Amino acid sequence: MIAVLTEMSEREACVGIVIGVVGPHDLVDDVAAVCEEQPGVSTLRLDYDHESQAPAIVEAHATSVEGWLFTGIVPYMLSRDAEALTRPAAFVDYSGATLLNALVRLQHQGEDVTRLSIDTLSAADVDATFTEAGLPTGELRTHPYRPGMTSQKAIAFHRRSPAHTVITCLSSVYEALRDERHVLRLVPSVHSVRVALRQLVLTAEGQVQEDAQIALGLIEVANEEGLLREATALGGTLAAFRGGTHLLVTTRGPLHDATGGFTGLPMLARLAGQNDAVRVGFGLGRSAAEAESLARRALAKARRIGPVAAVLSLRADADIVLESVTTTPAGRQSLSVIARRVGLSVPTLEKLLQARAAAGDEPLTTREIADRLAVQQRTARRMLHRLELAGLAERTGNLTSGSSGRPLTLYRLTL
Repeated sequence: MIAVLTEMSEREACVGIVIGVVGPHDLVDDVAAVCEEQPGVSTLRLDYDHESQAPAIVEAHATSVEGWLFTGIVPYMLSRDAEALTRPAAFVDYSGATLLNALVRLQHQGEDVTRLSIDTLSAADVDATFTEAGLPTGELRTHPYRPGMTSQKAIAFHRRSPAHTVITCLSSVYEALRDERHVLRLVPSVHSVRVALRQLVLTAEGQVQEDAQIALGLIEVANEEGLLREATALGGTLAAFRGGTHLLVTTRGPLHDATGGFTGLPMLARLAGQNDAVRVGFGLGRSAAEAESLARRALAKARRIGPVAAVLSLRADADIVLESVTTTPAGRQSLSVIARRVGLSVPTLEKLLQARAAAGDEPLTTREIADRLAVQQRTARRMLHRLELAGLAERTGNLTSGSSGRPLTLYRLTL
């Protein structure tokens, strides 16, 4: 066990903080270069053609970074509202010095800096900057960021004041208006990038340290087929323990992701399909000794629960029953059992079964599921994610929605 833990520690020590930088093509490289000045920070540069593409980009690369830095508030909020952020995230603020630098540039270009149409920035930040610079604010028009703000709304706002020079934080607005009037697009200052990065790195490092907590799993199973594959999926290493028990060594982060935030253990049902008895005890601790002690406690509790059970034991005497199911195939389990496993109500599962019956063998989009359940798409995505973790739904691809939004995910229900 010591050799396994040493190998994992050496592998993790070679990896610093990876920050995903998301923004338009002409900003990502500059922001990433400032980030990489920070020791121990590397970046994944991810650019888009339009802000609406940000959530899909974040979802596609969610497992590749420890934190997200957006070049502005709009792509950040779009990703947050779409519930695509599973890692710490921050955005670069354009107020203060960034806005002041833009005013100086406009004055050098001969523009009237007292008659401006400004989007995204709050009215309070704009007024504070102008007051500090000794400039009047009576002719300013501001369109602060609000939930639901889009580039189309910002463009319409600016067009209502054709005599005003435009200051925008959005590349799409700049491209739409640049041939109509004088437009200045704000770009992140080095100082504002460093301020955002400093806070993000502190948060991301804390998350990394938490995710790196040792997770030891003790697994009792007669048929070892598929066990190595399950360990690999958890980013862990498998070894023989004692008395026929298997030891799975991983860390908190992969275990948290694979269990849907410690709400279920899909591998249990898969192993139970080939074994009459499967018991799993996971211990999460700050040291190998602590994690092993907790794993023993968890396994003992799993034995008391029944032939197929998984328990996670944490410090402070906290135990979480990840799953406790019968070996009956999922399709024949009662809806009440499935409901307890996935955290959905029986009526919701009945509607999903009706949707599956109506679709036959055809997969359903997240939008179709949302319409049938009369819920928002983000709610439907959460439900389908829970079913997927429990092995009761599978992704089959994506379907382009025909709009600027992200593609719709296709799911086949197997419950």
